[in-house]
Amino acid sequence: MEALATVESEVRELIRRSGLDPLRDAGALDRLVREVVADYDGRSLHGSLPRLPALDDAVKSVKDAVAGFGPLQPYFDDPEVEEIWINEPTKVFVARGGVAELTTTMLTDDGVRDLVEQMLKSSGRRVDLSSPFVDAVLPDGSRLHVVIPDITRAHWSVNVRKFVASASHLDDLVGLGTLTAPAARFLEAAVAAGLNILVAGGTQAGKTTLLNCLAAAIPPRERVVTCEEVFELKLPLRDVAAMQCRQPSLEGTGEIPLRRLVKEALRMRPSRIVVGEVRQGESLDLLIALNSGLPGMCTIHANSAREAITKMCTLPLLAGENVGSRFVVPTVAGSIDLVIHAALEHDGVRRVREVVAVPGRVEGDVVETADIFTQRDGVLRRADGFPPHHERFRRAGYDVAALLAVGVTT
Repeated sequence: MEALATVESEVRELIRRSGLDPLRDAGALDRLVREVVADYDGRSLHGSLPRLPALDDAVKSVKDAVAGFGPLQPYFDDPEVEEIWINEPTKVFVARGGVAELTTTMLTDDGVRDLVEQMLKSSGRRVDLSSPFVDAVLPDGSRLHVVIPDITRAHWSVNVRKFVASASHLDDLVGLGTLTAPAARFLEAAVAAGLNILVAGGTQAGKTTLLNCLAAAIPPRERVVTCEEVFELKLPLRDVAAMQCRQPSLEGTGEIPLRRLVKEALRMRPSRIVVGEVRQGESLDLLIALNSGLPGMCTIHANSAREAITKMCTLPLLAGENVGSRFVVPTVAGSIDLVIHAALEHDGVRRVREVVAVPGRVEGDVVETADIFTQRDGVLRRADGFPPHHERFRRAGYDVAALLAVGVTT
């Protein structure tokens, strides 16, 4: 509307003159917007200016445009919306409960660019022809991914995965139906005992949330170092050092890849290392760290626990020509203790489908596994396997047999 556009323009000019930071001083911004709206409303009563809608609606609309994300802000404010994506300006989608829906929001190419610029402002990251992809974290913890032409066909592709703080501990996942109580108790003990855990699943399976909840069970006296592409983990622990990767500069220098972070983490006196996700050669550095006695956890894209192990045996080969499977396969068997596979089900609920132990044995280049919990009839049930390192459980004050005495399936 013309009236709202005029008020927004006046507010932006006053912000520019006063040096106000609308993101950091919400109270001052609110007062400024209300004053400008009231002034405009008074002028519109005595002149030819177009009238504003309801004043409170006008205030919110202007604040969303100046300090928020304009037409997308209602989706950020809606707690049921998990993800927002733009395929083209007239096709804006959201996901609620794991189900996608096309919204009525209509944007322009310039509007999409302005929104992306606003989103990237606090991250210090950029997107341009020399760097057509960008990953960033918004102030509320949501993750932003943008791709621009000519990588995309004609329009900017924008995806925002909202940070929905629905779970921060394993008990929360039990309440959401992701885990059963026996599985949660076992996993909490496994984390406290210092087992190395691999969280597997597809896109939107809840891997990061699950990893965050597992990390919450780390004993409070331990020092944890996290390594991520962009900051997503929010560990409720006292001693956490968090690191994220860095994009190259305009000159192509200064890039800090994930592999470098994993190496640097070992110099920071960690009691435990947590890697957001392994995709390439950094998997080798993580395996070497875990094999040296440093407990850790990470996530990986895979469709099952078995596929996750196979992938962990393959990814380190990308680290260099001198890395062979004769070294990697037994290292995976000796380094990974548990694999948890989660999935987004058809009903929109994220559920753990299996918890698999890795006893440490290799048979013909195949890493042996033992099922601890598997999904039967849609329910995660106790299988007949046991985890390795019973002595670590005892040192942490847990009896593995008692933990898993919940009825073995036949």
